[in-house]
Amino acid sequence: MNAQWNEVPGTPSWLGSPIDARPLFAPEQAALMATLRGLEPADWRQEAVPGWTVRDLVAHLLGDFYGRLGRDRDGHQGGPAFAPGETLEEFIHRINQQWVDACHRISAAALTDTVDLVGGQVSPFFETTDPDRPSLGVSWAGVDPAPMWLDSARDFTEFWTHRQQIRRATGQDTDPNPRFLSVVLDTFLRALPHTLRHTAAPAGTQVQVHIGGPAGGTWTATVVEGRWSLAEPATGRPAARLSLDAESTWRLCTRGISPAAAFARARVDGDRQLAAAACRIVSIVY
Repeated sequence: MNAQWNEVPGTPSWLGSPIDARPLFAPEQAALMATLRGLEPADWRQEAVPGWTVRDLVAHLLGDFYGRLGRDRDGHQGGPAFAPGETLEEFIHRINQQWVDACHRISAAALTDTVDLVGGQVSPFFETTDPDRPSLGVSWAGVDPAPMWLDSARDFTEFWTHRQQIRRATGQDTDPNPRFLSVVLDTFLRALPHTLRHTAAPAGTQVQVHIGGPAGGTWTATVVEGRWSLAEPATGRPAARLSLDAESTWRLCTRGISPAAAFARARVDGDRQLAAAACRIVSIVY
């Protein structure tokens, strides 16, 4: 995760080593379908995220599948546009809510079948993509356009996160499969340089985030030429080291818990202000 790599055209080196999430879309889709087909009727009415039930969240996932296939596989140019003065966050939240509202007439059974049909086409699409080509921007990583490897990994983390939110809403624990979770955490931590962008420090300063467990690892952000980068190797003792468990980390990055709550759970070594700045990481449009 801290190793240097050969930079490809259009890919900022400060993002760190590329991630290949493509082989995971098919097993993630299978896990989603197993989760949905195991739900009881009452489960669909449980709140999954603030303001949305499990049913709403599944409708949102279906919209994500249609959007990715229509835009990137089929070259479809239709769809909503920005309203005057609307920010990216406002636009995303508005169109997501419009889609969920429009799906209220669809039954849970029909939603499940359609998610199976349409979601099953997402994995074959990603398997054909060139990971190095420019793609959609990833705002929380501060890169636009982003390389396809980051754009696709971002989609994988969204699909995985929504499945966990459904699981938690229906009394199930987070899926501990490290094959999935390790890629989710690695992708989420690509937000670290962007998170620290307003944190001034001398050249060579390093901030480490360590995540324990079989899906964890260590990510080191270094100040290089006036910006934070994940491309430099760890050298010596970092100025700050933030250690968290995997559950707290993914929930922090998706705002399932607050930075203050995550910081209270963390072990902090070194500069606490730098560690607190790293703990403000967010890896979703928020």
